[in-house]
Amino acid sequence: MSAYGVSCLIKSEHLNKAADTIACVSLEAFDGRIDPFKNHLHTIRPHNGQLQTSEFVRELLQGSSLIERKKEHVQDPYSFRCIPQVHGATKDTFNYVKGVFETEINSVTDNPTVFPSEDEILSGGNFHGQPLALALDFLCIAMAELASISERRTYQLISGVRGLPPFLVSNPGLNSGLMIPQYTAASIVSQNKQLCTPASADSIVSSNGQEDHVSMGANAATKCYQVVANVQRVYAIELLNAS
Repeated sequence: MSAYGVSCLIKSEHLNKAADTIACVSLEAFDGRIDPFKNHLHTIRPHNGQLQTSEFVRELLQGSSLIERKKEHVQDPYSFRCIPQVHGATKDTFNYVKGVFETEINSVTDNPTVFPSEDEILSGGNFHGQPLALALDFLCIAMAELASISERRTYQLISGVRGLPPFLVSNPGLNSGLMIPQYTAASIVSQNKQLCTPASADSIVSSNGQEDHVSMGANAATKCYQVVANVQRVYAIELLNAS
């Protein structure tokens, strides 16, 4: 659980940074507005991840001629307008899970555990994976949401609005353009939804009833590992469409 969790966290940290950058590329391609990223809009709902995301977007798009040009539309779809709220919530979840794993990998989980100074050998439950199982399920859901909102932006980009040609091809029809990559992203996102069923809600008895409540944290870990890999694939597709 710990090994998988640390691996997922390292990859998730990189994906969180990539998520904001790729979203900015899509925002420009979709002729999006900068208004939803203005600082005072977020200081009145100051979740850390939300503030961090909006600041990053403002800085990255500062001076963009595409962002600064006059807009005909009043507002953007949620997948663009709510980037700070959605990406930010995942960042906050990541930081929580990171804290859980930092505690875990610096802890003693042996059983029994020897305490020389107390002259005791205790049979306890520090091996139980519940803290990790719950955290991994949480991270799984949070990362899956990055893929979900990314796929929606990909769909918007090929939908033939905002002056963009359908499927991002000059002669749509027999030429399906970038339709199939969006199909692929949608299928990956659907798989992620299935993988987000919490493993930690399950348990099964083993060891003749001695091990009568288990965390299923290993299942949570392998599911999370797959979701994180899927997020990377979906972001590659969004970047392809936005570029």
